[in-house]
Amino acid sequence: MATLMAAPGAELSATGITRAGDNYVHIRKVRLWENTRREFREALEGGVLRGVIVPTGSTEQHNEHLAMIHDTASVTLVAEQVALALYPSVLVAPPVSVGISPHWMDRKGTLTLRKETFLNVVFEICESLQIHGVKNIWILNGHGGNVAPLKEATPQFRRKLGINIQFNAYWDAYTPEIIRKYMESNRAPGHAAEFETSFAMAAFPERIHWEGVDYEKAKPRLGIKTPEAAAEDEQFFKEAKLASTAKGEAMIRIAVEWGVKRMREIIGAGA
Repeated sequence: MATLMAAPGAELSATGITRAGDNYVHIRKVRLWENTRREFREALEGGVLRGVIVPTGSTEQHNEHLAMIHDTASVTLVAEQVALALYPSVLVAPPVSVGISPHWMDRKGTLTLRKETFLNVVFEICESLQIHGVKNIWILNGHGGNVAPLKEATPQFRRKLGINIQFNAYWDAYTPEIIRKYMESNRAPGHAAEFETSFAMAAFPERIHWEGVDYEKAKPRLGIKTPEAAAEDEQFFKEAKLASTAKGEAMIRIAVEWGVKRMREIIGAGA
């Protein structure tokens, strides 16, 4: 995943090393999957590791110009920047990169899981962490189709596992005032429109592909099932042209600052 923006008060170099004050932290240090078993064990047993973020996203169509990994990439970036700001108290689990996306299956390339399958995967990741002794888990989501199922299921996860498990989508960071200030379309998150395209421009421009895109020519081949959905898809495409790197940088910064506060609350509540 791209890691081009530093957490508040930190600087992030192209090497993936973050400078926060006089401390230098490589991005691998906050990725559970890049830790060794010794590093994880010693951090947990020593009381250093206080919580784990579980990012949930999707692999799905993002109009004609954005890579289908966008939701997973964006939420993982926010999660990693939060963890870097709180290092060494927080790790990020491997993201759940396929979500609940049946509403996009009329557009080629989308992958989807059944609700039950998706929730079982997320639960069993949390269960694995609980077995190892993790007491605080933040399920941080980046895909709209996952929101309602995870909101409903998180209290059940908490009861079954007997630990502190919380849920948010990262765009919970954005108040209506913030959205009006930064988004000309007055929409966030939207779908591959101004917000998500701005986010990608700031964080991973290599995942934006305008070259060869001709929306009018493509329309008869898109296979969108209803006129309403087709009109929305075209509107989102037009709104994507409002995107800018500066807007994306601002929205990422806001999400990370909010995420740091939220994760501090979570690990504090579970102390």
